[in-house]
Amino acid sequence: MTSIDRRFFLRAGVAAVGGAVLSACSTSESTTFVQPGGAQVRAAEAARRPGSVREFRLLAHEGRADLGGPTVRTWLYGDRLPGQVIRVANGEVVRARLVNRLPKETTVHWHGLALRNDADGVPGVTQQPVPSGGEHLYEFTAAHPGTYWFHPHHGTQLDCGLYAPLIVEDPAEPLGYDEEWVVVLDDWMDGVTGTPDDVLAELTAMAGMTTGGGGHDGHGGMAMPTPTPTASAKWPHMMMNAESDLLGGDAGDVYYPHFLINGRVAAAPETFTAKPGVRVRIRLINAGGDTAFRVALGGHRLTVTHADGFPVEPVETDALLLGMGERYDVLVTLKDGAFPLVALAEGKRGLARALVRTAKSARTPQADARPDELNSRIVGYDQLKPAQDVRLPQRAADRTITLNLTGTMAKYDWAINGRKYDPKIIEPIRSGERVRLSFVNQSLMWHPMHLHGHTFALARTGLRKDTAIVLPGATLDVDFDADNPGLWMIHCHNVYHAEAGMMSLLGYQA
Repeated sequence: MTSIDRRFFLRAGVAAVGGAVLSACSTSESTTFVQPGGAQVRAAEAARRPGSVREFRLLAHEGRADLGGPTVRTWLYGDRLPGQVIRVANGEVVRARLVNRLPKETTVHWHGLALRNDADGVPGVTQQPVPSGGEHLYEFTAAHPGTYWFHPHHGTQLDCGLYAPLIVEDPAEPLGYDEEWVVVLDDWMDGVTGTPDDVLAELTAMAGMTTGGGGHDGHGGMAMPTPTPTASAKWPHMMMNAESDLLGGDAGDVYYPHFLINGRVAAAPETFTAKPGVRVRIRLINAGGDTAFRVALGGHRLTVTHADGFPVEPVETDALLLGMGERYDVLVTLKDGAFPLVALAEGKRGLARALVRTAKSARTPQADARPDELNSRIVGYDQLKPAQDVRLPQRAADRTITLNLTGTMAKYDWAINGRKYDPKIIEPIRSGERVRLSFVNQSLMWHPMHLHGHTFALARTGLRKDTAIVLPGATLDVDFDADNPGLWMIHCHNVYHAEAGMMSLLGYQA
């Protein structure tokens, strides 16, 4: 949300009660929506049967991060990058106190969790932004086991260092494995080539610079410079040659000088050490702002067990593609030696990497090594099926909401249904409905679309996810049961597309 949007909320007289923002805006003057702190939200939380409380403190502040050589000044949670993992058991209550020592206001969004609405962290919708020097208490039941993460939902702050994993463990975990490794992928430019706000300013400044002719992929007739694999002196934050068949053409538009795994550049990778034969659960999280990653572990096949926190029927693959906001869990039995875990920045020149070492004497793979597995079998949505116990029951949709994904790079007018985000426009739904969201991508760019507060099922396969890639020119239908009352955001998880306007709201009718 831009600063203009935030001022709009304040001018509109948004009222705060118990830390939740109450909005009477709607598509219809007569429509009344369930409020984030309302009785229905409290009842839904009570139905989750909250367990014991686990307390955490999140210090958001400006600090220095060592990326494994390059040292940058950025915004962090605590003193590390990524922030310290929050780990709780299924059914436990997360009580997290955000202490804002940033120079600007902020919030925290708990990505992927079906949590109570007033803890969702969307400024002007579920809470007021937390001012510099202020504090805010988030409290919610972690109702579903899985791999999640948290980050700001305010401006471009996600593309700083403000992110960390949230792992909800299952006390009756059915998977058998010996060790676990949480792997967070990121694209990095903050403190190196500028700031995320600089990137957004550059992208929006190019709006209207069009010609009558065709343009480069999704750039819609723009008078573009000669394509290059990196940024130019005139446009230091924009790439012009990021192309990927997997993503339908244009892979992204933001130039990043570094790509990271767990906060480290490829030249100084994190090393996971174990014995040969150890069975490891790797939890993969893409925390990037504008980059999809193709991930593989050299010399190994991966068994996919979860997508966005929910179990799938196990499938073997050589590599995985993760859009921004997506998570996958995989199992792998480690061989004897030293192997690169490589996250190729899809369509961009660069990679992140970590090392897996099971033999001290094994030769370390070269920093630019690209395992053959990256170009072998890549499992997609159509090859993944949900585990039987998380399948949505067969049922016709009670309501279909069509979400046309519109815009071009030329005008940087990313939007839903041709309309930039407007908090006054809320798509109504009712508790108990089966809702179908039909994402119709009318643009020439791919978009990882994320729904807050719910996990949907892909209509074709039933795969459960909360973030899904919609390719250019494609339609993706997803279904969810309206069982978590409140006001919920749906948006592109490319942080710059979202900030430009590709966001909307769903609201439960009271």
